[in-house]
Amino acid sequence: MHVGDGLAFLARGPLPADHAVVTSLPDVSEVSLEFEAWRTWFTEAAEASCAAVSDEAVAVFFQSDVVRDGRWVDKGALVHVAAERAGAHLLFHQIVCRAPAGTALRSGRPGYSHLLAYSRALRLDARSREPDVLPRLGKMTWARAMGTEVCSAVCRFLLRETACRVVVDPFCGVGTMLAAANAHGMAALGVELSPKRAALARKLELKP
Repeated sequence: MHVGDGLAFLARGPLPADHAVVTSLPDVSEVSLEFEAWRTWFTEAAEASCAAVSDEAVAVFFQSDVVRDGRWVDKGALVHVAAERAGAHLLFHQIVCRAPAGTALRSGRPGYSHLLAYSRALRLDARSREPDVLPRLGKMTWARAMGTEVCSAVCRFLLRETACRVVVDPFCGVGTMLAAANAHGMAALGVELSPKRAALARKLELKP
């Protein structure tokens, strides 16, 4: 667990072949940037995440759309543009239900999130097709976290379909994805700008 800037960490160079990046990039409300500057930062961070992993490894993103001035900002689309810049292709795009289908959440919060996986060289066997919809988010360890069921699903995918056995989250928050990786027998490396959240991440444990 490192206290520091995730984008600076990714800029250090490529990760080993058995490392996967799994992260949820911060929303504009979490950074000290104006909206357009955040969009630029967000796409650069997504591109850097895809570029950091080796050709056969994967970068996985969990992102929830937001409303800005009465218009939706599709974070999945932003990630996809960034991944293409890094030469990565889409392995799967899953919709994660944040609430039961047909349930309206409060204004500005969608009832779904995007779960997207990218790689430059890895191909998935069509017979091992990933589900299009994950019906449950799972427990939230904090307001901005990836749900625990989502984290477990990502771990199972990595173990089943890739050679990645180390999970790297360069924007890890309180470390839900890292704790899930450890619970599934994988190593984990996290970077978090907030010392308080980094301290919580060091202590978080989850059951597989």
